[in-house]
Amino acid sequence: MTNAVGTGFIKLSDGTVLKLRILIIDVKEAGFSPFGGINFDVKTAGGVSTHGVPEELKRAVADKPLAPPEPPVDGWEIIDIIEQEPAVAEEIVDTSKGKYRVKVVAEAVMASRNMKYRSRHNEPIYWVSWVLKISWKPLEKQKT
Repeated sequence: MTNAVGTGFIKLSDGTVLKLRILIIDVKEAGFSPFGGINFDVKTAGGVSTHGVPEELKRAVADKPLAPPEPPVDGWEIIDIIEQEPAVAEEIVDTSKGKYRVKVVAEAVMASRNMKYRSRHNEPIYWVSWVLKISWKPLEKQKT
């Protein structure tokens, strides 16, 4: 199996750019599917971090308390996603029906910001909800 780690970027209306990473942990056959005759159980992991935060936002939270380990219940505001480049990871898997390319695309759908707390890097706290779009197709046989 070959594995490619995908990185995408999310630009928010406050000027912040977040990084979204997705990783394929495992792919296993999981029965029949009309899509190529095989179904897959795809295990993924992902996360979001700040890539760039405007200085004025950092200054605004510099004297705020550190965020607790669990998301605080107060201070959240929904913030618009104005642009994004999805995170894409692909893996080639050997199956009982030949080789398949499995693709995972992660796209952010909602973002929230908290200015009442700060991260260890003196940045506002951000929370992102994303969806996974998983697809696959058989690899074409190479002509020799």
